[in-house]
Amino acid sequence: MAAAAAAAQGMLLPTTELRVGPHKVHAEVAATDASRARGLMGRPSLPPDHGMLFVFDAPSTTCFWMKNTPLPLSIAFIDEDGIILNLEDMRPFDESSHCPAAPFRYALEMEQGWFKSNQVAPGARVGGLPRR
Repeated sequence: MAAAAAAAQGMLLPTTELRVGPHKVHAEVAATDASRARGLMGRPSLPPDHGMLFVFDAPSTTCFWMKNTPLPLSIAFIDEDGIILNLEDMRPFDESSHCPAAPFRYALEMEQGWFKSNQVAPGARVGGLPRR
């Protein structure tokens, strides 16, 4: 039942295809206050090369946490030009803050280790980002 609820939640958000360095990523787009607040809460897993893209209307210094999120994630904070500012690994259910190194417009959450295993580091470019 929980898997069906998680799948249904994912179907309610728009999706986009991003290019993270040379890699294709399918991302659900969280661009409203409600969808950003919900994030990936309750999701036990993600398909390979899938994540969630948080989109903000203006540069932000918002920090992220893992409340009610059972999936270990890595987050990339991305500036307005699509450059990854910093990466953070986040533990399941951890309520400590994970913050950007500088104001950002986008944040991309992927399964923990995705960025490292794909040799994506700060300074890499993310293409296909939605403009608001």
